[in-house]
Parts: sequence; structure tokens; C-alpha cells
Amino acid sequence: MAKSKIIGNSELILNKDGSVYHLHLLPEDIADTIFLVGDPDRVKKVSKFFDRIELKKQKREFITHTGYVGRKRFTVLSTGIGTDNIDIVLNELDALANIDLKARVPNKKTKSLQLIRLGTSGALQKDIPVDSMVVSTHGLGLDGLLNYYMLNYGKKEKDLLQSFNEYFHDEHLFPKTYLAKADNELLVKLGKNEISGITATCSGFYGPQGRTVRTTLKKPDLIDILAAFRHGKSRITNFEMETSAIYGLASVFGHRACSVNAIIANRPNKIFSTKADKSVDGMIKKVIDLLA
Repeated sequence: MAKSKIIGNSELILNKDGSVYHLHLLPEDIADTIFLVGDPDRVKKVSKFFDRIELKKQKREFITHTGYVGRKRFTVLSTGIGTDNIDIVLNELDALANIDLKARVPNKKTKSLQLIRLGTSGALQKDIPVDSMVVSTHGLGLDGLLNYYMLNYGKKEKDLLQSFNEYFHDEHLFPKTYLAKADNELLVKLGKNEISGITATCSGFYGPQGRTVRTTLKKPDLIDILAAFRHGKSRITNFEMETSAIYGLASVFGHRACSVNAIIANRPNKIFSTKADKSVDGMIKKVIDLLA
């Protein structure tokens, strides 16, 4: 058997205590089921539902709480906003799960983490009300991150992506698009009786999501174009800034992922929730109850 190649110090950077560089975590700090939240303040909104918290750590915007609900161990980790942060978080979580950090070689046995995004999002369809919950069947990447990785497609995903690329004609607006799917088991468990559909992941909050405050947009009808896309029964239900990267990197690393978003805005109806915090709390409790 060939000996595993040692991972260089510049490729996987560790802190002096042996923890991964950005997250400042050790392998024993994380559970096998991890909630990912963009907002650092949302970490405590998740962990307040834990029966007990055994660990709290923070470095930069990355805050981690690990604890228990009954006998089930959970970690909640803030990623910050955007797919660039997701690239950091998922690579370092995988290293914690699947790399011997002292020997700097892959573990002989790989572990598959369960990654659940608990996010907020804007609906692209008029019939999706604010304060509802959307579970993402797929993440459509409009940001370009997974173009740097070898992402394999099943036939359904290949057909869906091809259909979108043939539908959307401005080839210079987005980087090369990509598509990744949710874990089927998690999708069934978390998506039962909930709205589900494709979540488009954007590279920014304003122009890339069709917002203009004091600017002129190249594609002012972007929301209408995305909302009108259909492939069989599939449609783009919402958009935000993390899901496609989570799904794509989970697929690359062999982890299981599902993205759940509280809908706090309806973009075509120009409505913003008046009780967003309550909606997010309800989503968090519902998901924890289903998994615990």
C-alpha cells in the first residue's frame, strides 16, 4: 500500500495548539451533525435550544458552540456571509473529520458529516409567502466557486443545469454556473410538508440579487428571468449567498448536506417580514426537533 503524502504546512495551516487555522477548532470539538449559520449572532439562537453546551470557541466571525439535545450531539458554527467563507469552513471541517492533523495525512477511514444550513432568504416566486420555510432540493451556483473543484454530476443534475444554461442567454453576467443537490435522506426528513425548490446562490447581496439603491444594473429584470425558469416541475424558489457552495463542497468531500431557509422577503411582491426573528426561531426549533 502506498504511503499517504504528507500535507504541507502552507496547504493546511494549523495554529500553535494544533487547531485548524480559521475555525480554531480541534477534531474533538465538533459533532457529526453541524448547523451552519451565516450570522454569528444566530449561533446562540440555535444553541439556546440545546439542553447543555459543552464548548464555546470563536476566531474572527467563526463562532462555534457544541452541545447536546438529549443524547444527540450537535455543533452550530457561524460561517459569515458568502461562498468564499463557505470554502474556508467546509475545507476546515473536512480536515477536522478526515485528516490526522498531527501526522498531516488523511485518516484511513473517512467520515461523512451531516451539514445543515439554517439561513434566511428572499423568495423569487409570488406564491411563496414571507415567514414560510424553503428546503433546497438543489443549489444553483451563480458565484463560480465550484469551478475550482472537480464536481461530478448525475444525469438529472446535468440535464437541469444544461436546461438553465440554454434558458439564460447572458453568458457574460455569471461565471460558469454549477449545480449540486441536497442529500436525499435529509431532504425527505426536513422537507416534508414544506416548500422546496432550487435555491440560486449569488456572489453578492445588491447587484447580484437584482437590488439597486443608487446604481444602474446591467440586468434589471434578473429576478423576473430567474423566477420564470422551469425544467419539468423544477423552479427557482429563492436566492441567497451560501447554499450552492455547501452542496457542491459536501458532494466533493462526501458529506451530506441540506439547506433550510426562513423566507424573510418576497422580492417580486416587494414585501419584507415584520417578524423575521420569530420566523427564524421557528425554523431552528423545527429542524432541531426533527433531527434530535
